[in-house]
Amino acid sequence: MYSRYIGFCAAEYQMPKERKSPSRKRSGRSTALSTRTKKQIDSLPKHAQHIFTKTHTNAVEQYKNPAKRRGGKRQSAEEVAHKAAWAAVKNKYRKKGDKWVRKE
Repeated sequence: MYSRYIGFCAAEYQMPKERKSPSRKRSGRSTALSTRTKKQIDSLPKHAQHIFTKTHTNAVEQYKNPAKRRGGKRQSAEEVAHKAAWAAVKNKYRKKGDKWVRKE
């Protein structure tokens, strides 16, 4: 009886298709993060993690050229990308105690 029930449910329900990330590697993009930063990112909600990762990756690419950085050569592209990524997260989320919550 149980096996017929599972077969019936499986026939009606279709699993959503998984999105596969592009396997191509983009040149010039560095996403190396420190262990401390990785721990901080892991404490964020999934959406905030997505915001951080996308912003960081794009900012590293955008600020490769020191002329585009506010601090010029004093700051590396990685430092500027880190600041930009946290600013993007803090734009949508705030920390309440130990948890990150979405701003209203």
